[in-house]
Amino acid sequence: MAKKKKSSKIWLFGLIGLVLCLLLFAYFNNKNKDEGLEVEVGKVEKRTIYEKVAASGKIFPETEVKITSDVSGEIVVLNIEEGDSVKIGQLLARIDPDAYKSQVERGEASVNNTLAQLANAKSGIESSKAQMSQLRAQKDQVYAQIDNLKAIHERNVKLFGEGVISQADFDLSKSNLDAAKANFKAAEASLVTAAANLESAKQGAKAAEYTVKSTQATLKELKTNLNRTEIYAPTGGVISVLNVEKGERVVGMIQMAGTELMRISNMNAMEVQVDVNESDVLKVALNDKTEIEVDAYIGRKFKGKVTKIANSASNSGMNTSLTSDQVTNFIVTISIDADSYKDLISKTNKYPFRPGMSASVDIFTEEAGDVLTVPIQAVTTREDEEGKDNNDETKEMVFIYSEADTVRAVEVTSGIQDDDYIQVLSGLSDGEKIIVGPYSAVSRKLEEGDEVYEKKEEDKKKKKKWGRS
Repeated sequence: MAKKKKSSKIWLFGLIGLVLCLLLFAYFNNKNKDEGLEVEVGKVEKRTIYEKVAASGKIFPETEVKITSDVSGEIVVLNIEEGDSVKIGQLLARIDPDAYKSQVERGEASVNNTLAQLANAKSGIESSKAQMSQLRAQKDQVYAQIDNLKAIHERNVKLFGEGVISQADFDLSKSNLDAAKANFKAAEASLVTAAANLESAKQGAKAAEYTVKSTQATLKELKTNLNRTEIYAPTGGVISVLNVEKGERVVGMIQMAGTELMRISNMNAMEVQVDVNESDVLKVALNDKTEIEVDAYIGRKFKGKVTKIANSASNSGMNTSLTSDQVTNFIVTISIDADSYKDLISKTNKYPFRPGMSASVDIFTEEAGDVLTVPIQAVTTREDEEGKDNNDETKEMVFIYSEADTVRAVEVTSGIQDDDYIQVLSGLSDGEKIIVGPYSAVSRKLEEGDEVYEKKEEDKKKKKKWGRS
């Protein structure tokens, strides 16, 4: 009985010892394992990378015409509603024309009055010309009389000297000659006066002609304003904005900035205008392909291309601060490819997009096909001690996972990148295993020769399931 009890104790101690040995083995095994840093491992692989610039903005029609009023007054006719389709030349609205009709009537009366004044001025010219002709005839007649009287007086001088005629006859011939000469001078003076009157009449006629032209121009302007009371569609499209109602008064552009009545948009051709940061806008070029996501169509992507890049910043202006602490953006315009949304067009939904809809855009600025790539998180920057004197204080690094469970730091040169991968131009080979995580290890902790061990697949799955990092 004593031997049996002793044998049981031996087996019990042996079992306890075995358990202790297993616990010690597990402890030291885990201890040795924790000597390295747990990391996530990836591979250098070839793929195609599309570098892109992301931006957001609003949808607008490619062609949108703002209709403003050229004249002021009350809207008495409004033939359209917002959303209506209109054709070029269609009557859209009419502003009360009564006041403008009265102005046209006064303008016509003014033109007729100036035409009458011009006719009177031309009549005065003809009268002056007739007077001139009459005075010239009188002058010629007086001149002929002078010649005759001069000859008579010269004969009387000889006869008076011979005593043939009396003193009275001599004095009479001299008086007649002097009177004729005086009449000739008076005729010349009258002719000068008549010439001045003729010139004045001609100037009056010219002034009357200018007055007629002025009143005719005023009348033309008044008729134009009358015609402008009827507003016609300058282009076909859809009334995308209607800012007025029948009975409302509007202000014309003649006095000041006119009231915007409505907008006509070509809804068959839509575009997206986005703000692109100044650090990215130089990467963007005309005709770059794009993917467009519209908030109204969740999960749907539309195609497009860049059609316009602004030369000036969207927030530039006279009052813009010259400090560099503000965000500077440039407007980039993207045309939406109609083929990418034609399936959305139906009889009840002719225009899938509406002005003002929010949209986000990926602009593909560069493509690199079949190039070596690594996940973005695998690339880090470290200080370059040797290059500090050359102002090259950092270099790009990737850590290679070796078979000896250690890491080797390799300097790399990177190229373009997308959301997940970055192109490697030098420093790595296809298929090499690299450290891709955790971020804290890659960015700060890892050094050349550090011991590591790869995270188990089960831990990765567990992390994915529970969302733990």
